[in-house]
Amino acid sequence: MAYLEHVNITVSDPEHTAKTLSEIFGWTIRWTGPAIHEGQTCHVGGDTHYLAVYAKDTPKKNNRKNYETVNGLNHIGIVVEDMESVEARVKSAGFKTYNHSDYAPGRRFYFRDQDEIEYEVVSYMGT
Repeated sequence: MAYLEHVNITVSDPEHTAKTLSEIFGWTIRWTGPAIHEGQTCHVGGDTHYLAVYAKDTPKKNNRKNYETVNGLNHIGIVVEDMESVEARVKSAGFKTYNHSDYAPGRRFYFRDQDEIEYEVVSYMGT
């Protein structure tokens, strides 16, 4: 069966984003180095899957409404075991959480990072 290995997203500061995601989710920075189009990338995640966070020079802000635009990134879903501790780390990093809900088959909340990238944090434990 095929599985998703990584997603590559453009951010304003790959090293800062990778460090923040590591602190929030307990991930590790797997690799950092030069990338396509003379950019810089950090791979942050686990052994079998990760986010590639990329920047070239100073990326332009996206003025599109992603949920209304083809080729837009709506959000990145991250499964966690302990929602409360992850939410505490999200808030400690300076981000606001919102849209908390219980749904079949789990629980979730959302937050946006410094680049306005939206993350959905999901737990399927204990529901």
